[in-house]
Amino acid sequence: MINLIAYIDWDPKPYLFELGGFKVHIYSLCWIVAFIIGWYLMSNIFKKEHQKKELLDPLFLYTFVGAIAGARLGEYLFYDPSAFIERPIEVFLPVQHAVGESAFFGLLQDYEFVGFSGLASHGAALGVIISSYLFSRKYLKRNVLWLLDRIAVVVPFGGAAVRIGNFYNSEIVGKETAVSWAVKFHQQSSGYGEVVPRHPAQIYEAIGYIILGFVMIYAYNKTDKRKYLGALLGIFLFFLFLIRFIVEFYKENQGEEAVAQALNIGLNNGQVLSIPFMLIGIYLFISSKNRLDTTQSN
Repeated sequence: MINLIAYIDWDPKPYLFELGGFKVHIYSLCWIVAFIIGWYLMSNIFKKEHQKKELLDPLFLYTFVGAIAGARLGEYLFYDPSAFIERPIEVFLPVQHAVGESAFFGLLQDYEFVGFSGLASHGAALGVIISSYLFSRKYLKRNVLWLLDRIAVVVPFGGAAVRIGNFYNSEIVGKETAVSWAVKFHQQSSGYGEVVPRHPAQIYEAIGYIILGFVMIYAYNKTDKRKYLGALLGIFLFFLFLIRFIVEFYKENQGEEAVAQALNIGLNNGQVLSIPFMLIGIYLFISSKNRLDTTQSN
């Protein structure tokens, strides 16, 4: 699969295995791994802060639905808005048009189950914020920033897992390069043009997220930032989207780049959409000194 010459030759099969016409994709498994990691880390946080363990299951459900729905809608709103009219079924279901195929045990003819391969991280962030607010109102009865601060500790590792899935899928590829660790993505989308050695931008981003994850764990366990509502979330938003902003310089543009084209300021969609999150992060961190969480005893 991988041959080291002057670059990495990357040409994996698109799915792990097939069972009864149902294909199990590595990308989908990476999302599952992301949530398993999140559940494990959050369970430790809940135990440390004497929160009911029974709340983890509904929290998982709220976060999962919020992240997937937000990411899916964000993908089409930000990168391919015409799809809502031209291919609405592909927007709301994990399928792709394929003549002669059938999805969901024959209920959808001429469609193939491919999983949710188009997912925008900016949309996922908004989805998680909304679902966290709804969860906090129903179950915690406390400021949503308390929950978002803790989610911010666990999300970077999940984000890294998803970017590894993107690498496996040969999507979100980097720009052409001659560096010795360049990757030739043989299964890249035809929209990227010629198959040439490219920056493994997905791996750059994954490494950045893993580093951020350890920074967040340190900030939570070894500093007093968790006592100030919004402080951890501010650190997370600023640095996660700073990583995204920087890595975008090495990526090929995605889709129609609708937002970037409308603004025409020399940045791509990922960079334009990252700026508001970075500014919100700065505001939350600076203003957190005025939001002492009096429930924190240590």
